[in-house]
Amino acid sequence: MITGTIKSQIDRIWDAFWSGGISNPMEVIEQLTYLLFIKRLDDIQTLKEKKANRTGQPIESPIFTPEQRQLRWSVFKDLGDASAIYRTVGEQVFPFIRNLGGTGENSTYARHMKDARFTIPTPALLAKVVDMVAGIPMDDRDTKGDLYEYMLGKIATAGQNGQFRTPRHIIQLMVDMMAPQPGDTICDPACGSAGFLVAAAEYLHKHHQQTIYADTASTRQFNEATFFGFDFDSTMLRIGSMNMLLHGIENPQIENRDSLSEHHAGVEDKFSLILANPPFAGSLDYEATAKDLQAMVKTKKTELLFLALFLRIMKNGGRAAVIVPDGVLFGSSKAHKTLRQMLVEDHKLDGIVSMPSGVFKPYAGVSTAILLFTKTSSGGTDKVWFYDMQADGFSLDDKRNPLPNEHATNNLPDVLMRWQQRTGNETTRFRTEQSFCVPKAEIAANGYDLSINRYKEVVHEVVEYESPSTILADLKELEAEIMAGMVELEGMLK
Repeated sequence: MITGTIKSQIDRIWDAFWSGGISNPMEVIEQLTYLLFIKRLDDIQTLKEKKANRTGQPIESPIFTPEQRQLRWSVFKDLGDASAIYRTVGEQVFPFIRNLGGTGENSTYARHMKDARFTIPTPALLAKVVDMVAGIPMDDRDTKGDLYEYMLGKIATAGQNGQFRTPRHIIQLMVDMMAPQPGDTICDPACGSAGFLVAAAEYLHKHHQQTIYADTASTRQFNEATFFGFDFDSTMLRIGSMNMLLHGIENPQIENRDSLSEHHAGVEDKFSLILANPPFAGSLDYEATAKDLQAMVKTKKTELLFLALFLRIMKNGGRAAVIVPDGVLFGSSKAHKTLRQMLVEDHKLDGIVSMPSGVFKPYAGVSTAILLFTKTSSGGTDKVWFYDMQADGFSLDDKRNPLPNEHATNNLPDVLMRWQQRTGNETTRFRTEQSFCVPKAEIAANGYDLSINRYKEVVHEVVEYESPSTILADLKELEAEIMAGMVELEGMLK
């Protein structure tokens, strides 16, 4: 966790951008991303130099040549003259990072930095921000990652194309439920700021550190062949790539790709774990959508197309935890029913967590659910586990203030515990409880309706009322008491 001091430093940087003329939160994040990337390149070069000094060998794949020394963060930040720093960064450093891809070093980041635009308007603002960033301790890997997450959390407006940030605690719950393993290939086909991939990397680092860093081959596997993210917003790709880098993932496969387009229809049976919160406000043209997805489910709705996409790109045995709008669970169109039937009959639908409608505020008030399933291509659904989440640890209004960590205000620990017991104790729970299991045959009999309200039983408390004659007698007695009091009061006034 980052400290209050570091948070206040970030807040001051944010305020400096706003007072300096950059008021768009996405632009602030983007410009900060470039500066952090430039600083990171200098840090990597310094590590290479230390290794070369220690081994007596030449610097391996240097990022900066001796002639490019003035482009290094550690050099230009100490120039002293704001105008000189501004000229160096705008005229030399930015062209350098745009053309960095040719070196092959940090290629994922270099690829997304090729369109980098320097939009900090004045030398004074740049010098001020450079000093502030230099003053933040970022030697610790966890601090760097948390720092960037904190900055992303300050984006309080929805982006274009239905983008909005998934709350970090919901991401963490989904990752904990899926429990990523070494050797997994993990994909988010609508990755945005790469929150799911970051959380999966943190989980692996926490629970399987010895395995993923056992030797050079496993380390390379973890850094280069474990995490895959797709998005078609170049700004989000840069932000997501930097988020991964600051969390210690050196070269994830973050690509500029419209996952639903025909151009990328060839990707299938590739990933063992899908974690995603895809856009679900859109509607696409049939002509622009991959034909194999249309063959699976004839629809224009992005939320259904993404579910079909997940099934296409997952390996058999692959798992998925994805967020869907409630309409996916009970929608009556042919496409809705076909997709639900496919999940239940052709694959293994493991569980559904119904979430309260305020989880995504202030971005949206839509009701959503977490869909958990395994691709088998041969069925396997026996019982489907349902959980009725009523509280997520934060107020369900636009302010989203944290609440006490107890079950009444935070169901997340209970969700995880019951999920882990879903083949044991959970199978015997009654439908009146917060979680329960429903047999596949009952779901099929209900037209594959997956809404929890279809199966949940509500116990109505019997309220007994007194008879009208008793109530009237009580009223007469009360009126007599009032009249007696008024007579007594009149006597006192005489």
